[in-house]
Amino acid sequence: MSEPLLRVDKVSKNFGGFTALSEVSIDVAPGERFGLIGPNGSGKTTLINCVSGALRNDSGSISFAGEEISGIPAYQRTRRGIARTFQIPRPFSSMPVIENLIVPLEFVVHRGSLHTADTRAEAMAILETIGLADKADTPSSRLSQVELRKLELARAMAARPRLLISDEAMAGLASNEVKEVLAILFKLNESGITIIMIEHIMQAVMRFSQRVICLDAGRIICEGTPESIVRNPDVQRAYLGA
Repeated sequence: MSEPLLRVDKVSKNFGGFTALSEVSIDVAPGERFGLIGPNGSGKTTLINCVSGALRNDSGSISFAGEEISGIPAYQRTRRGIARTFQIPRPFSSMPVIENLIVPLEFVVHRGSLHTADTRAEAMAILETIGLADKADTPSSRLSQVELRKLELARAMAARPRLLISDEAMAGLASNEVKEVLAILFKLNESGITIIMIEHIMQAVMRFSQRVICLDAGRIICEGTPESIVRNPDVQRAYLGA
């Protein structure tokens, strides 16, 4: 069995007297489609913030591709191959769509070398993959909700990630738009990118994930296939209060 791409080992995070994560351990294999679910306040975003570097875990360790990363800043984790989207899209609203990709390409990939022609071509290739090529020169402030979600994915892809964390990329979308975003995520995974999906839309989680973990009150309460997760009584209690 191959070594995990991401290993979270007994990670805990506290905010004052509140325990957001309590000794959470997760392994994510290279190329895996991994689902992370749980009710609001369960610790999902805190866990992802610890992995991406937005927060520092109080205890435990996080390693990526065999390297301990708990102590390094977020931008260095991005350069090592960890990228994420955000629940609320954060584009540079005054810039055209393509320039929203050129910024991370220059900062993360080309490190300020300013190969403008190369980065524009690379940005266009990403937009083709995501389905936004026809919007390349459109100000991002004029995009629809589903187009903004696609732009979030495109901006993450501009960092050339090995691991993509999709944080509620389908929130607020209609069912046909959910299918569009799912198709993009499948395509990215087929290209070799490992994906962690955080999502409340259970139909999307069921269809996409190979393995799912459910968090509740900062602890893992269940792990398994999507089919076994939805039948688990602990998961049902966490979501439905049964």
